[in-house]
Amino acid sequence: MRRRESTKCQISNPRQIQSPQFKTVHARERQRLGFWICALFGIWFLGFGASSPAAEIRASAADAQSKAEPNLVVMTFNIRYGTANDGENNWANRKEMVCDVLRGHSPDVMGIQEALRFQIDDIRAGVPEYAEIGCGRDDGQTKGEYSAILYRKDRLDVTDCGTFWLSDTPEAPGSITWGNACTRLCTWGRFARKDGGRSFYLFNTHLDHVSQFSRDKSAVLLAQRIRDRQHPDPVLVTGDFNTGENNPVVRYLKGEQESAIAGNGLSKNPTVLVDTFRVLHRDAKQVGTFHSFKGDVSREKIDYIFTQPDTEVLRAEILRDGKDNRYPSDHYPVIAVLRFPTQSGK
Repeated sequence: MRRRESTKCQISNPRQIQSPQFKTVHARERQRLGFWICALFGIWFLGFGASSPAAEIRASAADAQSKAEPNLVVMTFNIRYGTANDGENNWANRKEMVCDVLRGHSPDVMGIQEALRFQIDDIRAGVPEYAEIGCGRDDGQTKGEYSAILYRKDRLDVTDCGTFWLSDTPEAPGSITWGNACTRLCTWGRFARKDGGRSFYLFNTHLDHVSQFSRDKSAVLLAQRIRDRQHPDPVLVTGDFNTGENNPVVRYLKGEQESAIAGNGLSKNPTVLVDTFRVLHRDAKQVGTFHSFKGDVSREKIDYIFTQPDTEVLRAEILRDGKDNRYPSDHYPVIAVLRFPTQSGK
């Protein structure tokens, strides 16, 4: 259209167009002009456009983007066991708020703690895009609290999974040998991503709230199971550790302190982990994650998402979702957006 407008504007004497000879000459001139325009454009494109530094940078960026690992959204959430005598904070009044946390933040995978069977059923009914792995701690089936892992079934597939008890007999359901006040376990899964990202392991647990010896032994067993995993995929650990950040358990997992009770090459954690929240918020003070339904932030941070140091942490946050001074649980959920390093040779 622009060329027709330009040609029309150049016509100063319309009578000349009536001459057949003028038409022939004018047509030849237009052909020659078009040929040279095309030739010059081709020379410019080959000499400058296709191989210019800017074009090479754009091509390199596009290639890097196509090879970059996609983000993974991870959450840990102690949902408070549903048979507790919590008055107005009972499960019936909270379950929709818990589902809203998942709807609003849409984690790809989430470790939950203190969940009873009927609570998991309520969550999955309210947010049906999630599937689960895990079992009850009392019998290895449905009785007692779960440390289950919920995952988006449209985004992830489970390729392997299991549960072990935090005791000297980790394969024995319900076993307690370390003086813990409650039966404690860890559920783990290996997940394959449907978006082409790397497979990864997630270990989800809930350590004892009374016995430090039990927590110490549990941390060493967790480190052993991570070390002995079948595939060298990236590792995540989620959970309520019932310990602050300076506790020997957390320091051991982060490789900052040795364990005096560990053997079998585990005095130092062979798979050093980092606290994803502290990667981005090193100096934050108001980090309490347990608040007794009061919205307090001054206590210690006891809920964690750990990963390996070469994983990029894009976001990490303690979610203080609530409405009218009401909260989904007596713990705040913690969320992290992560990107694993690109796999060699990919």
